[in-house]
Amino acid sequence: MAGTERGVSRGARTVRRASRARRARALAAARRGATLEHEMHVGDHTHRDLRGGGLRAAIFGVSDGLVSNVSLVLGTAAAHPAAGVVRLAGLAGLLGGSFSMAAGEYISMQAQREAFQRELAIEAEEIRRRPESERRELERIYESRGITPEVASALAGELMSDPEVALATHAREELGLDPEALGSPLQAAGSSFLTFALGAVLPLLPFLGGTSGGGAILVSVALTAVAALCVGAVLSVVTVRTWYFSAARSLAICAVAGAVTYGIGSAIGTAVH
Repeated sequence: MAGTERGVSRGARTVRRASRARRARALAAARRGATLEHEMHVGDHTHRDLRGGGLRAAIFGVSDGLVSNVSLVLGTAAAHPAAGVVRLAGLAGLLGGSFSMAAGEYISMQAQREAFQRELAIEAEEIRRRPESERRELERIYESRGITPEVASALAGELMSDPEVALATHAREELGLDPEALGSPLQAAGSSFLTFALGAVLPLLPFLGGTSGGGAILVSVALTAVAALCVGAVLSVVTVRTWYFSAARSLAICAVAGAVTYGIGSAIGTAVH
């Protein structure tokens, strides 16, 4: 029995020392204003930081730019108007889509960030007003994960001893949030604007030189197909999908959208003529 008690005591001291070390690192990072930016190193593994919202917005932006503008350009070109009409439609789609994507990303990300901040403020107030209740709540969380009551109590007590660490811990354990990574609205908006414009300009390139007709349409389709394959392949780097599956999926989406609008534009153009 005495040996068991000594073992628990040593385990609790070990947890307290580890907790103090984690708390010191957390406080030092907070004072430096440090956040995990591009990569997080855990043991022998390297993880990309995907929390800011820029990567998601960039991938969505370039894909949406390709699909929406190839549909617009091909649908307009299929009606056989002058090259200037296709060019005007494509440029309008590029600018309108870029601003729309940026505004949408900024508003949605900012709303999400403010909602998270509200939840964090509520949690901070609970920790200030009822620290013992919050400590017991943390204990129960750790016990539910298989930690013994003694160790869970020692760990919760250490984490609750500093308000900043306590808030960060409760945010992660209860809300699934990282207070230092709530997403950047400006980063998401900027990524969306630039990548949508990049994707949207590719189908339009053949028509910017004043050419039109079947040759320009074929070049536009070829550029879009190559870009869709590249976007899909790059996307596979940050997902579990193989590059060829991701590339084929991206190409198929662009192909379906372009074919449908081309067919509609051709039918309307024939009816008008």
